[in-house]
Amino acid sequence: MSVLVLGHKNPDTDSIVAALSYAHVLKARGIDAEAAAQGEPAPETEFVLKKFNLKAPKVISSVADKEVYLVDYSDLAQAPEDFSKAKLLGIVDHHKLGDVTSDTPLECWIQPYGCANTIVKMVADYYNVAIPADLAGAMLCAILSDTVLFKSPTCTEFDKKAAAELAKIASVADTESLGMDMFKAKSNLDASPRDLIFRDFKDFDMGGKKIGIGQLELISLSMVTPELKKALQNELNAVKAEGRHSAILVLTDIMKEGSELLVSSDDENKVIEALGTKKADVMWMPGVMSRKKQVVPPLQGAFKA
Repeated sequence: MSVLVLGHKNPDTDSIVAALSYAHVLKARGIDAEAAAQGEPAPETEFVLKKFNLKAPKVISSVADKEVYLVDYSDLAQAPEDFSKAKLLGIVDHHKLGDVTSDTPLECWIQPYGCANTIVKMVADYYNVAIPADLAGAMLCAILSDTVLFKSPTCTEFDKKAAAELAKIASVADTESLGMDMFKAKSNLDASPRDLIFRDFKDFDMGGKKIGIGQLELISLSMVTPELKKALQNELNAVKAEGRHSAILVLTDIMKEGSELLVSSDDENKVIEALGTKKADVMWMPGVMSRKKQVVPPLQGAFKA
């Protein structure tokens, strides 16, 4: 029986591609591994898979009685509901250490890099596993996506080095052009407000409170009309009402390098103050590009107090 390599709920490009790339590394090491996902690819990921002729991982909702490697997360809130019935074999992640546990020793590759695929590249190099051109192209895209074309504060020299090496393998001469094409696909707003919120949405346990944070990255926030912004806020209120203390949407302007904040919360002021802005019609956060580094940590600090 194959072991599963599984990314988080509401998968982004890094999560989907990391499942594919790490499954490749495990297979090369003699481990029968299969990539899986907890949802269909978002528009950006569809663009990446199509460009490099890759097939999306199979979508699953249950891991009971399965052996599993997690990629791009280690939080129970982002795992399948029956994760406690699975056997955890390993983790590849670049976020804070979450609350998953294991009954047996496991293999962990956790580094403070900008992208999980940077770590997969590191593991591949460690085991002398060759990466095929199609997979290298997708891994490059994942790094460009997660580091926002190397503009994110999460980006490291390791990400840049891995991207350069993967671009060479994939014969990609212009990474910036590739990244812009990818972000244009990501900026597709032809979806319901709920689908836009959950395109890249993660739940966190902060001080015993369920805090949901979505991020929508766009070429320009001018694409968000007043009508759409109102619809997003209304849907965010509904998302919050589904058992969350707070539901937050971070609207990121890739070119302006900043984000606008939408909030629905039992304690709105605490959220707004933690993120260093003020209550207003437009709550702009200059320089905020990363949920992982600039949104989650201050909120965790605020709700821990």
